[in-house]
Amino acid sequence: MESAVEVERGTAPIKEQFLTSKEKFHAFLDSGRPGQKSEDAERDSGEPEQKRIRLDSEGAPEEPEKKEEEKKRRRGQNKSRPRMKPQSYEGRRLCPSIIQERDTKCFFGDKCRFLHDVSEYMRSKAEDLGEQCYLFNTFGKCQYGVTCRFAKAHTSAEMKNLVNADLYKPSADRETVRNHLDKDLQRRLRKKQVSFSGAEAFLKTISRGKKLEEEQRDPETQESAVPPVKTVGPITDADIIKLRPCEKKQVDFRDKLYLAPLTTCGNLPFRRVCKRFGADVTCGEMAMCTNLLQGQASEWALLKRHASEDLFGVQLEGCFPDTMTRCAELLNQNIDVDFVDINSGCPIDLVYKKGGGCGLMTRTTKFEQIVRGMNSVLDVPLTVKIRTGVQQNCNVAHKLIPEMKKWGVSLITLHGRSREQRYTKSADWDYIDTCSQLAAPVPLFGNGDILSYEDAMKARETGVSGIMVARGALIKPWLFTEIKESRHWDISSSERLDILRDFSNFGLEHWGSDTQGVEKTRSFLLEWLSFLCRYIPVGLLERVPQKINERPPFYMGRDYMETLMASQHVGDWIQISEMLLGPVPNNFSFLPKHKANAYK
Repeated sequence: MESAVEVERGTAPIKEQFLTSKEKFHAFLDSGRPGQKSEDAERDSGEPEQKRIRLDSEGAPEEPEKKEEEKKRRRGQNKSRPRMKPQSYEGRRLCPSIIQERDTKCFFGDKCRFLHDVSEYMRSKAEDLGEQCYLFNTFGKCQYGVTCRFAKAHTSAEMKNLVNADLYKPSADRETVRNHLDKDLQRRLRKKQVSFSGAEAFLKTISRGKKLEEEQRDPETQESAVPPVKTVGPITDADIIKLRPCEKKQVDFRDKLYLAPLTTCGNLPFRRVCKRFGADVTCGEMAMCTNLLQGQASEWALLKRHASEDLFGVQLEGCFPDTMTRCAELLNQNIDVDFVDINSGCPIDLVYKKGGGCGLMTRTTKFEQIVRGMNSVLDVPLTVKIRTGVQQNCNVAHKLIPEMKKWGVSLITLHGRSREQRYTKSADWDYIDTCSQLAAPVPLFGNGDILSYEDAMKARETGVSGIMVARGALIKPWLFTEIKESRHWDISSSERLDILRDFSNFGLEHWGSDTQGVEKTRSFLLEWLSFLCRYIPVGLLERVPQKINERPPFYMGRDYMETLMASQHVGDWIQISEMLLGPVPNNFSFLPKHKANAYK
């Protein structure tokens, strides 16, 4: 194939025979799209063509005719993307008491808002998506019964849920996934009946220190009349009984591959995929401490841990010592984790403007109180993730790291960019090297721009104790295997589709195999596909390895599926999801982080 476009600066170098133009690329995909022939015939007959509907930043259909200037202005990241409420894809849902085939009647009786007539529900239920149910084949029973979108595999003619006695274990779910939110704990949290004795003891030392400082001030000059005493500030061993460092659980972090806590995409099914490819350390998505203290089920879901995650931690976000310390004590008593991480590197405005995330790096007094307070109530190591600083040319991490060593952190992770840089510049690994020497003997992990084993080798030449992988794992989760085996894996499109199939099955297991669970799995799959499309197969590259900040040009893959996976259009991601999870519902919509790329 002749070269259709010239490679520009910042564009990944692909072999000339694979390069093409945008028009030819989409024409090729359309030629192999299911149902495309009937659409072509419809177009030839003069009928209006059905076009993909795009959404604007507010979620409303975009006007069909827009000026070129407006289109250019609207391109880029959708930072003001509205929070999408969970959609309902069924008119009436079946009552849980019927799904679970309980012997007792529904607790709500006539006031229940769900259906109790199975035959009526079945008349409105969407068609099954397949003949085999992953949950039934794996566990011997599907807890979603007749509402499962693969129900034919495990329901009798009388609409009763079948059980495979050879596979079924009643406590299988509790064995494979831990850290569930107990209903009694949720009730006590909402009624503020949970005791935080350890946190309260620490917080008293802070308030006592403030009172002593105020009493010692000269009323005329407002200056301290006597030098500050040792009881001012952080907690001491004399104030409360606490674990000695040697009594805390020890974790060997050195020379590990650490999958970063990734918001939205770093869910439990995705972490399971990465564990299969060799990730050593995994961490849950960033959880807001205030939401956890209120007993929000959606926030507690971020703390769930799969049995395959042998070294697992959770990441907390907060900006005040009282809430962070109470939350640490709550988790210490109620969930199973190997470490707790403080997010002091989140760059988003929602978090930063409240003083959390990167904001903690500029509020060192609060930061110290948070670290010391959480350390006083935790039986597991406390780790911290930071950036180089807030402003682009004003690094402060090297000043903070020696202080954090005194505060008692067990691991520091440094992302080699500032908040202002986001992902526009390359990570500064020379600065990470400098900081790693300051951190010793506390291990410091480096993070930024790791997309190949060669990138990992260069990172290890610095003084870091280990490597954290973030975007690289989203673009190619088999990166962990490449690093451990020191090779470039020219993975085929069929192997990549098998990875997506595994993710879909894990998603059905985690979120459910009913309509709501299937569509939730699809939404997270689409979010992940928005990163996977950036991967360029090794066999197509002019120069190996691919760099993380080089954008792929339009190119033809070695088969149709490889070309389809290279598409950055959401409509093509939908097509891939339909191969794994069946057709999307009529009212399905998806609004990713890119304004010019939405589906309805």
